[in-house]
Amino acid sequence: MAGTMQIGEVAERTSLSIRTLRHYDSVGLVVPSARSAGGFRLYTEADVERLLVIRRMKPLEFTLAEMGELLEALDVLGNDDADDEDRAAATQFVDKCHDKALDRCETLRRHLAYGEEFAALLAARRPVTEL
Repeated sequence: MAGTMQIGEVAERTSLSIRTLRHYDSVGLVVPSARSAGGFRLYTEADVERLLVIRRMKPLEFTLAEMGELLEALDVLGNDDADDEDRAAATQFVDKCHDKALDRCETLRRHLAYGEEFAALLAARRPVTEL
């Protein structure tokens, strides 16, 4: 199928493991758009974009359920035919995810600062070696 990629290329492009991609397929989070005659997963650019959204959510500790719900909300917001009620619910969920992402980023920045302070403390206590 033209314009598709096999799982190895998608893994390389997304920095997700093949095992993770297979898991996302098995739980219905991101199902490849097609299969080859031999049964190999075939992904499109749209599939890769969805996987990149998930990859960005992973370090922020979003659950698989939240990831799936966000992908659905983004689909609704990208659909010009979606009704106003669905669009409002999708917008509300995207806003909730945005707030959670901001909070989690702040926590990660604080943890990084602690880690850098600790590394500096250890560096300061290393014995000086002479050449």
